[in-house]
Amino acid sequence: MIKIGTMIGDRYEVLERIGMGGMSDVYKAKDHKLNRHVAVKVLKQEFSENTNFVSKFRVEAQAAASLMHPNIVNVYDVGEDNGVYYIVMELVDGITLKKYIEKKARLSVREALSIAIQACMGIEAAHNNHIIHRDIKPQNIIISKDGKVKVTDFGIAKAATSNTITSNVMGSVHYTSPEQARGGYSDEKSDIYSMGITLFEMLTGRVPFNGETTVAIAIKHIQEEMPSPREYVPEIPVCVEQIVLKCTQKSPDRRYHSMAALIADLKKALMSPDEDFVQIENPDEAMATRTVTSRERKEINESRNKEATEGTRLKKNETPQKPKKKKQPVYEEPEEDEEDDEDEEYDDDSRMEKITTLLAIIGAVLIGCAVIFLVGRAVGIFNFGATSAQVTVENVTGKSAAEAQKILEDLGLKVKFAYETSDTVAEETSTDNAEQNDSEQAEETAVTEDDGEQATDSQESNVTIETASDSGNYFEQAKMNKETSRSKSLEILNQTAENESFDADIRKKAGDKILEEANNVQKESEIESIAQSKGYSEICVYVDGSEANIMVRKDGFSDEDVVKLTSIATEQLKISAQNIKIVEVK
Repeated sequence: MIKIGTMIGDRYEVLERIGMGGMSDVYKAKDHKLNRHVAVKVLKQEFSENTNFVSKFRVEAQAAASLMHPNIVNVYDVGEDNGVYYIVMELVDGITLKKYIEKKARLSVREALSIAIQACMGIEAAHNNHIIHRDIKPQNIIISKDGKVKVTDFGIAKAATSNTITSNVMGSVHYTSPEQARGGYSDEKSDIYSMGITLFEMLTGRVPFNGETTVAIAIKHIQEEMPSPREYVPEIPVCVEQIVLKCTQKSPDRRYHSMAALIADLKKALMSPDEDFVQIENPDEAMATRTVTSRERKEINESRNKEATEGTRLKKNETPQKPKKKKQPVYEEPEEDEEDDEDEEYDDDSRMEKITTLLAIIGAVLIGCAVIFLVGRAVGIFNFGATSAQVTVENVTGKSAAEAQKILEDLGLKVKFAYETSDTVAEETSTDNAEQNDSEQAEETAVTEDDGEQATDSQESNVTIETASDSGNYFEQAKMNKETSRSKSLEILNQTAENESFDADIRKKAGDKILEEANNVQKESEIESIAQSKGYSEICVYVDGSEANIMVRKDGFSDEDVVKLTSIATEQLKISAQNIKIVEVK
Protein backbone atom coordinates (compact mmCIF):
# COMPACT_ATOMS: atom_id res chain seq x y z
CA MET A 1 0.00 0.00 0.00
CA ILE A 2 1.26 3.46 -0.92
CA LYS A 3 1.48 5.98 1.95
CA ILE A 4 -0.58 9.14 1.73
CA GLY A 5 1.60 12.04 0.65
CA THR A 6 3.98 9.89 -1.40
CA MET A 7 5.21 11.41 -4.67
CA ILE A 8 5.11 9.02 -7.60
CA GLY A 9 7.27 9.77 -10.59
CA ASP A 10 8.23 13.12 -9.02
CA ARG A 11 4.90 14.38 -10.22
CA TYR A 12 1.86 12.68 -8.70
CA GLU A 13 1.10 13.28 -5.02
CA VAL A 14 -1.02 10.52 -3.44
CA LEU A 15 -4.00 12.03 -1.60
CA GLU A 16 -6.20 9.06 -0.69
CA ARG A 17 -7.04 5.49 -1.69
CA ILE A 18 -10.33 5.38 -3.57
CA GLY A 19 -10.49 1.78 -4.75
CA MET A 20 -8.86 -1.65 -4.71
CA GLY A 21 -9.01 -4.67 -6.99
CA GLY A 22 -7.43 -8.03 -7.58
CA MET A 23 -4.40 -6.65 -9.41
CA SER A 24 -4.06 -3.07 -8.23
CA ASP A 25 -5.00 -0.29 -5.84
CA VAL A 26 -6.39 3.03 -7.07
CA TYR A 27 -5.48 6.35 -5.49
CA LYS A 28 -6.64 9.90 -5.94
CA ALA A 29 -3.61 12.04 -6.66
CA LYS A 30 -2.65 15.54 -7.68
CA ASP A 31 -0.69 16.08 -10.88
CA HIS A 32 1.64 18.94 -9.90
CA LYS A 33 2.77 19.56 -13.47
CA LEU A 34 -0.71 20.14 -14.90
CA ASN A 35 -2.34 21.13 -11.59
CA ARG A 36 -5.23 18.68 -11.82
CA HIS A 37 -6.55 15.68 -9.94
CA VAL A 38 -6.03 12.24 -11.46
CA ALA A 39 -6.53 8.58 -10.60
CA VAL A 40 -3.35 6.52 -10.20
CA LYS A 41 -3.63 2.77 -10.47
CA VAL A 42 -0.69 1.05 -8.73
CA LEU A 43 0.13 -2.57 -9.51
CA LYS A 44 0.23 -4.82 -6.43
CA GLN A 45 3.61 -6.09 -5.32
CA GLU A 46 3.03 -9.76 -6.19
CA PHE A 47 2.44 -8.79 -9.83
CA SER A 48 5.18 -6.17 -9.91
CA GLU A 49 7.69 -8.94 -9.27
CA ASN A 50 6.51 -10.90 -12.35
CA THR A 51 8.59 -9.51 -15.21
CA ASN A 52 6.48 -11.20 -17.88
CA PHE A 53 3.28 -9.72 -16.50
CA VAL A 54 4.82 -6.27 -16.07
CA SER A 55 6.00 -6.27 -19.67
CA LYS A 56 2.53 -7.13 -21.00
CA PHE A 57 0.94 -4.73 -18.52
CA ARG A 58 2.98 -1.78 -19.82
CA VAL A 59 2.45 -2.63 -23.49
CA GLU A 60 -1.31 -2.92 -23.09
CA ALA A 61 -1.53 0.20 -20.93
CA GLN A 62 0.38 2.19 -23.54
CA ALA A 63 -2.00 0.90 -26.20
CA ALA A 64 -4.96 1.98 -24.07
CA ALA A 65 -3.38 5.42 -23.72
CA SER A 66 -3.90 5.94 -27.44
CA LEU A 67 -7.69 5.83 -26.95
CA MET A 68 -9.47 9.17 -26.63
CA HIS A 69 -13.25 9.00 -26.38
CA PRO A 70 -15.95 10.60 -24.17
CA ASN A 71 -17.13 7.14 -23.06
CA ILE A 72 -13.69 5.85 -22.12
CA VAL A 73 -11.72 6.61 -18.96
CA ASN A 74 -8.70 8.12 -20.66
CA VAL A 75 -5.15 7.01 -19.79
CA TYR A 76 -2.70 9.89 -19.36
CA ASP A 77 0.54 8.24 -18.35
CA VAL A 78 2.27 4.89 -17.70
CA GLY A 79 5.44 4.55 -15.67
CA GLU A 80 7.63 2.94 -13.00
CA ASP A 81 9.14 4.48 -9.88
CA ASN A 82 11.48 2.40 -7.68
CA GLY A 83 9.71 -0.84 -8.48
CA VAL A 84 6.24 0.71 -8.32
CA TYR A 85 4.39 0.28 -11.63
CA TYR A 86 1.50 2.66 -12.20
CA ILE A 87 -1.05 3.99 -14.67
CA VAL A 88 -2.34 7.55 -14.49
CA MET A 89 -5.95 7.93 -15.60
CA GLU A 90 -8.76 10.42 -15.81
CA LEU A 91 -10.41 10.89 -12.42
CA VAL A 92 -14.17 10.32 -12.72
CA ASP A 93 -16.41 11.57 -9.94
CA GLY A 94 -19.05 8.86 -9.75
CA ILE A 95 -19.74 5.19 -8.93
CA THR A 96 -19.38 1.91 -10.76
CA LEU A 97 -22.34 0.43 -12.59
CA LYS A 98 -22.14 -2.56 -10.21
CA LYS A 99 -22.77 -0.36 -7.17
CA TYR A 100 -25.45 1.57 -9.06
CA ILE A 101 -27.34 -1.67 -9.81
CA GLU A 102 -26.99 -2.79 -6.18
CA LYS A 103 -28.32 0.59 -5.05
CA LYS A 104 -31.40 0.50 -7.32
CA ALA A 105 -31.96 -3.31 -7.30
CA ARG A 106 -32.62 -3.16 -11.06
CA LEU A 107 -32.78 -0.44 -13.68
CA SER A 108 -35.68 0.60 -15.88
CA VAL A 109 -35.57 -0.51 -19.50
CA ARG A 110 -34.98 3.03 -20.75
CA GLU A 111 -32.14 3.69 -18.30
CA ALA A 112 -30.50 0.32 -18.99
CA LEU A 113 -30.61 0.89 -22.74
CA SER A 114 -29.21 4.41 -22.38
CA ILE A 115 -26.27 3.19 -20.27
CA ALA A 116 -25.64 0.26 -22.63
CA ILE A 117 -25.54 2.56 -25.67
CA GLN A 118 -22.94 4.84 -24.10
CA ALA A 119 -20.80 1.93 -22.92
CA CYS A 120 -20.99 0.28 -26.34
CA MET A 121 -19.91 3.50 -28.04
CA GLY A 122 -16.75 3.54 -25.92
CA ILE A 123 -16.08 -0.13 -26.65
CA GLU A 124 -16.70 0.45 -30.35
CA ALA A 125 -14.04 3.19 -30.38
CA ALA A 126 -11.57 0.72 -28.87
CA HIS A 127 -12.48 -1.99 -31.39
CA ASN A 128 -11.93 0.47 -34.23
CA ASN A 129 -8.39 0.86 -32.86
CA HIS A 130 -7.95 -2.93 -32.70
CA ILE A 131 -8.09 -3.01 -28.90
CA ILE A 132 -10.23 -5.70 -27.23
CA HIS A 133 -11.27 -5.12 -23.63
CA ARG A 134 -11.73 -8.81 -22.62
CA ASP A 135 -13.16 -7.94 -19.20
CA ILE A 136 -16.39 -6.02 -19.74
CA LYS A 137 -18.41 -6.07 -16.53
CA PRO A 138 -20.37 -3.54 -14.39
CA GLN A 139 -17.30 -3.10 -12.16
CA ASN A 140 -15.42 -1.66 -15.16
CA ILE A 141 -18.16 0.78 -16.18
CA ILE A 142 -18.34 4.09 -14.28
CA ILE A 143 -21.31 6.46 -14.14
CA SER A 144 -20.33 10.02 -13.36
CA LYS A 145 -22.47 12.40 -11.30
CA ASP A 146 -23.52 14.18 -14.47
CA GLY A 147 -24.79 10.91 -15.97
CA LYS A 148 -21.94 10.22 -18.38
CA VAL A 149 -20.96 6.55 -18.80
CA LYS A 150 -17.29 5.62 -19.11
CA VAL A 151 -15.57 2.27 -19.61
CA THR A 152 -12.25 1.67 -17.87
CA ASP A 153 -9.36 -0.85 -17.76
CA PHE A 154 -8.97 -1.28 -21.53
CA GLY A 155 -6.24 -3.72 -22.50
CA ILE A 156 -5.33 -4.64 -18.93
CA ALA A 157 -7.23 -7.92 -19.08
CA LYS A 158 -4.99 -9.16 -21.90
CA ALA A 159 -1.98 -8.98 -19.64
CA ALA A 160 -3.92 -10.64 -16.84
CA THR A 161 -5.04 -13.60 -18.91
CA SER A 162 -1.45 -14.38 -19.78
CA ASN A 163 -0.68 -15.09 -16.13
CA THR A 164 -2.14 -17.15 -13.31
CA ILE A 165 -4.28 -14.71 -11.41
CA THR A 166 -6.89 -15.88 -8.93
CA SER A 167 -7.55 -12.74 -6.89
CA ASN A 168 -10.46 -11.25 -8.75
CA VAL A 169 -11.56 -14.08 -10.97
CA MET A 170 -14.94 -14.60 -9.33
CA GLY A 171 -16.05 -11.08 -10.29
CA SER A 172 -15.14 -11.58 -13.94
CA VAL A 173 -16.26 -15.16 -14.56
CA HIS A 174 -19.94 -14.16 -14.33
CA TYR A 175 -19.48 -12.13 -17.54
CA THR A 176 -16.95 -14.23 -19.44
CA SER A 177 -17.76 -15.61 -22.89
CA PRO A 178 -17.77 -19.38 -23.59
CA GLU A 179 -14.64 -19.11 -25.72
CA GLN A 180 -12.83 -17.28 -22.90
CA ALA A 181 -14.02 -19.88 -20.38
CA ARG A 182 -12.51 -22.59 -22.58
CA GLY A 183 -9.24 -20.65 -22.81
CA GLY A 184 -9.71 -20.12 -26.53
CA TYR A 185 -9.37 -17.22 -28.94
CA SER A 186 -11.22 -14.03 -27.97
CA ASP A 187 -12.09 -11.07 -30.17
CA GLU A 188 -14.62 -8.24 -30.45
CA LYS A 189 -17.52 -10.70 -30.16
CA SER A 190 -16.26 -11.74 -26.73
CA ASP A 191 -16.82 -8.15 -25.58
CA ILE A 192 -20.29 -8.28 -27.15
CA TYR A 193 -21.13 -11.39 -25.09
CA SER A 194 -19.95 -9.73 -21.86
CA MET A 195 -21.95 -6.61 -22.72
CA GLY A 196 -25.04 -8.80 -23.15
CA ILE A 197 -24.53 -10.28 -19.67
CA THR A 198 -24.08 -6.77 -18.27
CA LEU A 199 -27.34 -5.65 -19.92
CA PHE A 200 -29.07 -8.73 -18.46
CA GLU A 201 -27.93 -7.71 -14.97
CA MET A 202 -29.07 -4.12 -15.45
CA LEU A 203 -32.55 -5.27 -16.49
CA THR A 204 -33.03 -8.02 -13.87
CA GLY A 205 -30.73 -7.10 -10.99
CA ARG A 206 -28.97 -10.47 -11.16
CA VAL A 207 -26.47 -12.39 -13.27
CA PRO A 208 -27.77 -15.26 -15.44
CA PHE A 209 -25.34 -17.90 -14.15
CA ASN A 210 -24.15 -18.40 -10.59
CA GLY A 211 -22.33 -21.09 -8.64
CA GLU A 212 -20.12 -21.87 -5.68
CA THR A 213 -16.89 -21.94 -7.70
CA THR A 214 -15.44 -20.14 -10.68
CA VAL A 215 -15.19 -23.45 -12.54
CA ALA A 216 -18.87 -24.21 -11.99
CA ILE A 217 -19.89 -20.78 -13.32
CA ALA A 218 -17.58 -21.04 -16.32
CA ILE A 219 -19.04 -24.44 -17.21
CA LYS A 220 -22.54 -22.96 -17.17
CA HIS A 221 -21.44 -20.31 -19.69
CA ILE A 222 -20.19 -23.13 -21.93
CA GLN A 223 -23.02 -25.63 -21.57
CA GLU A 224 -26.24 -24.14 -20.21
CA GLU A 225 -28.83 -22.21 -22.18
CA MET A 226 -29.08 -18.51 -21.50
CA PRO A 227 -32.16 -17.77 -19.36
CA SER A 228 -34.62 -15.21 -20.64
CA PRO A 229 -34.63 -11.86 -18.80
CA ARG A 230 -38.44 -11.82 -19.20
CA GLU A 231 -38.61 -14.83 -16.86
CA TYR A 232 -37.55 -12.50 -14.05
CA VAL A 233 -39.06 -9.23 -15.31
CA PRO A 234 -42.05 -9.92 -17.61
CA GLU A 235 -42.50 -6.25 -18.58
CA ILE A 236 -39.21 -6.21 -20.49
CA PRO A 237 -40.02 -5.67 -24.22
CA VAL A 238 -39.53 -8.63 -26.54
CA CYS A 239 -37.03 -6.76 -28.70
CA VAL A 240 -34.86 -5.95 -25.67
CA GLU A 241 -34.94 -9.59 -24.61
CA GLN A 242 -33.90 -10.61 -28.13
CA ILE A 243 -30.99 -8.16 -28.05
CA VAL A 244 -29.72 -9.77 -24.83
CA LEU A 245 -30.13 -13.29 -26.25
CA LYS A 246 -28.40 -12.37 -29.51
CA CYS A 247 -25.43 -10.88 -27.64
CA THR A 248 -25.08 -14.02 -25.51
CA GLN A 249 -25.22 -16.75 -28.13
CA LYS A 250 -22.78 -19.60 -27.43
CA SER A 251 -21.44 -19.42 -30.98
CA PRO A 252 -19.68 -16.11 -31.76
CA ASP A 253 -20.97 -16.34 -35.36
CA ARG A 254 -24.56 -15.98 -34.11
CA ARG A 255 -23.90 -12.82 -32.10
CA TYR A 256 -23.89 -9.26 -33.43
CA HIS A 257 -21.14 -8.90 -36.01
CA SER A 258 -19.98 -5.61 -34.54
CA MET A 259 -20.62 -3.08 -31.78
CA ALA A 260 -22.05 -0.74 -34.41
CA ALA A 261 -24.78 -3.27 -35.22
CA LEU A 262 -25.53 -3.73 -31.51
CA ILE A 263 -25.72 0.04 -30.95
CA ALA A 264 -28.15 0.39 -33.88
CA ASP A 265 -30.54 -2.17 -32.34
CA LEU A 266 -30.21 -0.62 -28.86
CA LYS A 267 -31.18 2.79 -30.25
CA LYS A 268 -34.09 1.32 -32.18
CA ALA A 269 -35.31 -0.48 -29.04
CA LEU A 270 -35.09 2.79 -27.13
CA MET A 271 -37.19 4.59 -29.75
CA SER A 272 -39.60 1.74 -30.64
CA PRO A 273 -39.70 -0.74 -27.72
CA ASP A 274 -42.90 -2.42 -28.98
CA GLU A 275 -41.43 -3.50 -32.30
CA ASP A 276 -40.10 -7.04 -32.78
CA PHE A 277 -37.20 -6.44 -35.16
CA VAL A 278 -34.24 -8.43 -33.80
CA GLN A 279 -33.25 -11.44 -35.87
CA ILE A 280 -30.91 -14.11 -34.47
CA GLU A 281 -29.08 -15.67 -37.38
CA ASN A 282 -28.22 -19.34 -37.67
CA PRO A 283 -25.26 -19.69 -40.04
CA ASP A 284 -25.59 -23.47 -40.08
CA GLU A 285 -29.06 -23.53 -41.58
CA ALA A 286 -29.36 -24.66 -45.19
CA MET A 287 -29.29 -21.89 -47.79
CA ALA A 288 -28.05 -19.44 -45.21
CA THR A 289 -25.31 -17.02 -46.10
CA ARG A 290 -22.37 -17.59 -43.84
CA THR A 291 -19.32 -15.42 -43.39
CA VAL A 292 -16.08 -17.34 -43.19
CA THR A 293 -14.28 -16.54 -39.95
CA SER A 294 -10.57 -15.72 -39.82
CA ARG A 295 -9.89 -19.01 -38.09
CA GLU A 296 -11.75 -20.97 -40.77
CA ARG A 297 -9.96 -19.02 -43.49
CA LYS A 298 -6.64 -19.94 -41.88
CA GLU A 299 -7.62 -23.61 -41.73
CA ILE A 300 -8.67 -23.58 -45.40
CA ASN A 301 -5.41 -21.97 -46.49
CA GLU A 302 -3.37 -24.42 -44.42
CA SER A 303 -5.28 -27.31 -45.95
CA ARG A 304 -4.66 -26.01 -49.47
CA ASN A 305 -0.97 -25.45 -48.77
CA LYS A 306 -0.65 -28.93 -47.34
CA GLU A 307 -2.32 -30.49 -50.39
CA ALA A 308 -0.12 -28.50 -52.74
CA THR A 309 3.02 -29.45 -50.84
CA GLU A 310 2.04 -33.10 -50.77
CA GLY A 311 1.36 -33.05 -54.49
CA THR A 312 4.77 -31.54 -55.18
CA ARG A 313 6.46 -34.19 -53.05
CA LEU A 314 4.63 -37.05 -54.75
CA LYS A 315 5.48 -35.74 -58.20
CA LYS A 316 9.13 -35.55 -57.35
CA ASN A 317 9.19 -39.06 -55.87
CA GLU A 318 7.35 -40.63 -58.84
CA THR A 319 9.45 -39.15 -61.66
CA PRO A 320 12.80 -38.09 -60.31
CA GLN A 321 14.64 -38.83 -63.57
CA LYS A 322 12.44 -36.58 -65.70
CA PRO A 323 12.84 -32.82 -65.65
CA LYS A 324 9.70 -30.75 -65.15
CA LYS A 325 8.11 -29.30 -68.23
CA LYS A 326 6.92 -25.78 -67.77
CA LYS A 327 6.23 -22.76 -69.88
CA GLN A 328 9.29 -20.64 -70.33
CA PRO A 329 9.06 -17.12 -68.96
CA VAL A 330 10.31 -14.07 -70.77
CA TYR A 331 13.70 -14.70 -69.20
CA GLU A 332 15.22 -18.02 -68.19
CA GLU A 333 16.70 -18.95 -64.87
CA PRO A 334 19.64 -21.37 -64.78
CA GLU A 335 18.54 -25.00 -64.44
CA GLU A 336 20.54 -25.42 -61.23
CA ASP A 337 18.55 -22.63 -59.57
CA GLU A 338 15.27 -24.39 -60.25
CA GLU A 339 16.55 -27.58 -58.71
CA ASP A 340 17.89 -25.68 -55.72
CA ASP A 341 14.49 -24.07 -55.23
CA GLU A 342 12.84 -27.49 -55.24
CA ASP A 343 15.37 -28.76 -52.73
CA GLU A 344 14.75 -25.78 -50.48
CA GLU A 345 10.99 -26.32 -50.74
CA TYR A 346 11.44 -29.97 -49.81
CA ASP A 347 13.72 -29.11 -46.93
CA ASP A 348 11.17 -26.59 -45.64
CA ASP A 349 8.47 -29.24 -45.87
CA SER A 350 10.63 -31.69 -43.99
CA ARG A 351 11.29 -29.16 -41.27
CA MET A 352 7.58 -28.33 -40.98
CA GLU A 353 6.78 -32.04 -40.80
CA LYS A 354 9.29 -32.47 -37.97
CA ILE A 355 7.92 -29.45 -36.14
CA THR A 356 4.36 -30.72 -36.48
CA THR A 357 5.38 -34.15 -35.19
CA LEU A 358 7.20 -32.55 -32.26
CA LEU A 359 4.16 -30.44 -31.37
CA ALA A 360 1.96 -33.52 -31.48
CA ILE A 361 4.32 -35.30 -29.09
CA ILE A 362 4.31 -32.29 -26.77
CA GLY A 363 0.51 -32.29 -26.89
CA ALA A 364 0.40 -35.95 -25.98
CA VAL A 365 2.77 -35.30 -23.09
CA LEU A 366 0.57 -32.44 -21.86
CA ILE A 367 -2.49 -34.66 -21.91
CA GLY A 368 -0.59 -37.37 -20.10
CA CYS A 369 0.61 -34.89 -17.50
CA ALA A 370 -2.93 -33.61 -17.00
CA VAL A 371 -4.27 -37.12 -16.49
CA ILE A 372 -1.44 -38.03 -14.10
CA PHE A 373 -2.00 -34.74 -12.26
CA LEU A 374 -5.69 -35.48 -11.81
CA VAL A 375 -5.10 -39.02 -10.63
CA GLY A 376 -2.39 -37.87 -8.23
CA ARG A 377 -4.75 -35.34 -6.68
CA ALA A 378 -7.35 -37.98 -6.11
CA VAL A 379 -4.80 -39.98 -4.13
CA GLY A 380 -3.27 -37.37 -1.88
CA ILE A 381 -4.53 -33.82 -2.24
CA PHE A 382 -6.89 -33.96 0.71
CA ASN A 383 -4.82 -35.99 3.14
CA PHE A 384 -3.71 -33.16 5.49
CA GLY A 385 -1.90 -35.60 7.76
CA ALA A 386 -4.64 -38.22 7.60
CA THR A 387 -4.00 -41.78 8.70
CA SER A 388 -5.30 -44.40 6.31
CA ALA A 389 -6.43 -47.98 6.70
CA GLN A 390 -7.72 -50.32 4.01
CA VAL A 391 -9.29 -53.71 4.68
CA THR A 392 -9.69 -56.57 2.21
CA VAL A 393 -12.17 -59.12 3.52
CA GLU A 394 -11.86 -62.86 3.08
CA ASN A 395 -14.62 -64.28 0.91
CA VAL A 396 -16.95 -66.16 3.31
CA THR A 397 -19.77 -66.70 0.85
CA GLY A 398 -21.42 -70.13 1.33
CA LYS A 399 -20.04 -70.69 4.82
CA SER A 400 -22.11 -70.98 7.96
CA ALA A 401 -22.40 -68.08 10.36
CA ALA A 402 -20.06 -69.71 12.89
CA GLU A 403 -17.44 -70.53 10.24
CA ALA A 404 -17.56 -67.02 8.80
CA GLN A 405 -17.27 -65.46 12.26
CA LYS A 406 -14.20 -67.55 13.13
CA ILE A 407 -12.40 -66.74 9.85
CA LEU A 408 -12.98 -63.01 10.23
CA GLU A 409 -12.11 -62.86 13.95
CA ASP A 410 -8.86 -64.71 13.21
CA LEU A 411 -8.01 -61.72 10.98
CA GLY A 412 -8.41 -59.43 13.99
CA LEU A 413 -11.81 -58.05 12.96
CA LYS A 414 -14.95 -57.57 14.97
CA VAL A 415 -18.00 -59.14 13.32
CA LYS A 416 -21.71 -58.57 13.35
CA PHE A 417 -24.34 -60.05 11.04
CA ALA A 418 -27.13 -58.47 9.06
CA TYR A 419 -29.74 -60.66 7.39
CA GLU A 420 -31.27 -59.95 4.03
CA THR A 421 -34.18 -61.95 2.57
CA SER A 422 -33.26 -63.89 -0.56
CA ASP A 423 -35.21 -63.42 -3.78
CA THR A 424 -34.77 -67.10 -4.57
CA VAL A 425 -36.85 -68.38 -1.66
CA ALA A 426 -40.24 -69.79 -2.61
CA GLU A 427 -43.17 -67.73 -1.33
CA GLU A 428 -44.76 -70.72 0.40
CA THR A 429 -41.66 -71.51 2.47
CA SER A 430 -42.42 -71.13 6.17
CA THR A 431 -40.45 -68.86 8.48
CA ASP A 432 -39.39 -71.76 10.67
CA ASN A 433 -38.07 -73.71 7.69
CA ALA A 434 -36.19 -70.62 6.49
CA GLU A 435 -34.40 -70.32 9.83
CA GLN A 436 -33.35 -73.97 9.68
CA ASN A 437 -31.97 -73.70 6.14
CA ASP A 438 -30.38 -70.27 6.32
CA SER A 439 -27.56 -71.26 3.94
CA GLU A 440 -30.11 -71.75 1.12
CA GLN A 441 -32.83 -69.22 1.92
CA ALA A 442 -30.96 -66.16 3.26
CA GLU A 443 -27.75 -64.32 2.42
CA GLU A 444 -25.50 -63.35 5.32
CA THR A 445 -23.63 -60.11 4.95
CA ALA A 446 -20.62 -59.85 7.23
CA VAL A 447 -19.73 -56.30 8.18
CA THR A 448 -16.25 -55.78 9.59
CA GLU A 449 -15.42 -53.14 12.17
CA ASP A 450 -12.17 -51.77 13.55
CA ASP A 451 -12.78 -49.32 16.39
CA GLY A 452 -15.82 -48.02 14.47
CA GLU A 453 -13.68 -46.47 11.73
CA GLN A 454 -13.61 -49.17 9.02
CA ALA A 455 -16.35 -51.01 7.14
CA THR A 456 -16.72 -53.24 4.09
CA ASP A 457 -18.77 -56.18 2.83
CA SER A 458 -18.19 -59.79 1.90
CA GLN A 459 -18.38 -59.30 -1.84
CA GLU A 460 -14.61 -58.62 -2.07
CA SER A 461 -15.22 -54.84 -2.03
CA ASN A 462 -13.37 -52.45 0.28
CA VAL A 463 -13.80 -48.83 1.28
CA THR A 464 -10.77 -46.82 2.32
CA ILE A 465 -11.36 -44.98 5.60
CA GLU A 466 -9.11 -42.15 6.77
CA THR A 467 -9.09 -39.89 9.77
CA ALA A 468 -7.80 -36.33 9.77
CA SER A 469 -7.42 -33.72 12.46
CA ASP A 470 -8.87 -30.28 11.81
CA SER A 471 -6.73 -27.25 12.48
CA GLY A 472 -9.75 -25.00 12.12
CA ASN A 473 -10.13 -24.50 8.37
CA TYR A 474 -9.95 -28.02 6.97
CA PHE A 475 -13.02 -27.83 4.75
CA GLU A 476 -12.22 -24.33 3.53
CA GLN A 477 -8.71 -25.46 2.61
CA ALA A 478 -10.00 -28.65 0.99
CA LYS A 479 -12.44 -26.75 -1.23
CA MET A 480 -9.75 -24.21 -2.13
CA ASN A 481 -7.31 -26.99 -3.06
CA LYS A 482 -9.97 -28.72 -5.11
CA GLU A 483 -10.82 -25.58 -7.06
CA THR A 484 -7.17 -24.58 -7.58
CA SER A 485 -6.16 -28.03 -8.77
CA ARG A 486 -9.10 -28.34 -11.10
CA SER A 487 -8.51 -24.86 -12.50
CA LYS A 488 -4.88 -25.71 -13.29
CA SER A 489 -5.93 -28.94 -14.98
CA LEU A 490 -8.60 -27.19 -17.03
CA GLU A 491 -6.08 -24.54 -18.04
CA ILE A 492 -3.77 -27.23 -19.47
CA LEU A 493 -6.65 -29.04 -21.14
CA ASN A 494 -8.11 -25.85 -22.60
CA GLN A 495 -4.77 -24.80 -24.07
CA THR A 496 -4.39 -28.24 -25.62
CA ALA A 497 -7.93 -28.38 -27.00
CA GLU A 498 -7.66 -24.94 -28.60
CA ASN A 499 -4.13 -25.26 -30.00
CA GLU A 500 -4.49 -25.94 -33.71
CA SER A 501 -0.89 -27.15 -33.89
CA PHE A 502 -1.82 -30.32 -32.00
CA ASP A 503 -3.16 -33.48 -33.58
CA ALA A 504 -6.96 -33.59 -33.90
CA ASP A 505 -7.14 -36.75 -31.80
CA ILE A 506 -5.16 -35.13 -29.00
CA ARG A 507 -7.40 -32.05 -29.05
CA LYS A 508 -10.50 -34.25 -28.98
CA LYS A 509 -9.20 -36.16 -25.97
CA ALA A 510 -8.55 -32.88 -24.20
CA GLY A 511 -12.08 -31.71 -25.03
CA ASP A 512 -13.54 -34.98 -23.73
CA LYS A 513 -11.58 -34.57 -20.51
CA ILE A 514 -12.98 -31.04 -20.09
CA LEU A 515 -16.54 -32.36 -20.38
CA GLU A 516 -15.69 -35.13 -17.92
CA GLU A 517 -14.47 -32.55 -15.43
CA ALA A 518 -17.70 -30.60 -15.92
CA ASN A 519 -19.72 -33.73 -15.15
CA ASN A 520 -17.56 -34.37 -12.07
CA VAL A 521 -18.35 -30.89 -10.72
CA GLN A 522 -22.07 -31.55 -11.14
CA LYS A 523 -21.87 -34.97 -9.43
CA GLU A 524 -19.91 -33.50 -6.51
CA SER A 525 -22.61 -30.92 -5.96
CA GLU A 526 -25.37 -33.56 -6.12
CA ILE A 527 -23.66 -35.86 -3.61
CA GLU A 528 -23.01 -32.99 -1.21
CA SER A 529 -26.65 -31.83 -1.44
CA ILE A 530 -28.03 -35.32 -0.76
CA ALA A 531 -25.63 -35.85 2.14
CA GLN A 532 -26.48 -32.47 3.66
CA SER A 533 -30.19 -33.33 3.51
CA LYS A 534 -29.36 -36.43 5.58
CA GLY A 535 -27.62 -34.45 8.30
CA TYR A 536 -24.02 -34.24 7.07
CA SER A 537 -23.68 -30.47 7.11
CA GLU A 538 -19.87 -30.38 6.90
CA ILE A 539 -18.88 -32.32 3.80
CA CYS A 540 -16.65 -31.88 0.77
CA VAL A 541 -16.66 -34.28 -2.19
CA TYR A 542 -14.02 -34.60 -4.88
CA VAL A 543 -14.68 -36.83 -7.92
CA ASP A 544 -12.01 -37.86 -10.39
CA GLY A 545 -13.33 -40.20 -13.07
CA SER A 546 -14.29 -43.45 -11.35
CA GLU A 547 -12.92 -42.46 -7.95
CA ALA A 548 -14.42 -40.34 -5.20
CA ASN A 549 -13.03 -38.70 -2.07
CA ILE A 550 -15.54 -37.78 0.65
CA MET A 551 -14.44 -35.54 3.53
CA VAL A 552 -17.00 -35.38 6.35
CA ARG A 553 -17.30 -34.32 9.99
CA LYS A 554 -20.06 -35.65 12.24
CA ASP A 555 -20.33 -36.25 15.96
CA GLY A 556 -20.47 -39.95 16.72
CA PHE A 557 -19.34 -40.96 13.22
CA SER A 558 -19.83 -44.73 12.88
CA ASP A 559 -19.85 -47.60 10.43
CA GLU A 560 -23.49 -46.78 9.75
CA ASP A 561 -22.41 -43.37 8.44
CA VAL A 562 -19.83 -45.10 6.22
CA VAL A 563 -22.57 -47.27 4.76
CA LYS A 564 -24.87 -44.27 4.16
CA LEU A 565 -22.20 -42.17 2.45
CA THR A 566 -20.95 -45.09 0.39
CA SER A 567 -24.50 -45.83 -0.75
CA ILE A 568 -25.06 -42.20 -1.83
CA ALA A 569 -21.78 -42.08 -3.75
CA THR A 570 -22.19 -45.44 -5.49
CA GLU A 571 -25.76 -44.61 -6.51
CA GLN A 572 -24.87 -41.21 -7.97
CA LEU A 573 -21.58 -42.18 -9.60
CA LYS A 574 -22.33 -45.81 -10.54
CA ILE A 575 -18.92 -46.92 -9.22
CA SER A 576 -17.68 -49.70 -6.97
CA ALA A 577 -17.30 -49.12 -3.24
CA GLN A 578 -13.60 -49.92 -3.49
CA ASN A 579 -13.12 -46.69 -5.46
CA ILE A 580 -14.42 -44.58 -2.59
CA LYS A 581 -12.26 -42.98 0.08
CA ILE A 582 -13.93 -41.47 3.16
CA VAL A 583 -12.02 -39.04 5.38
CA GLU A 584 -13.47 -38.54 8.85
CA VAL A 585 -12.45 -35.09 10.02
CA LYS A 586 -12.13 -34.84 13.80
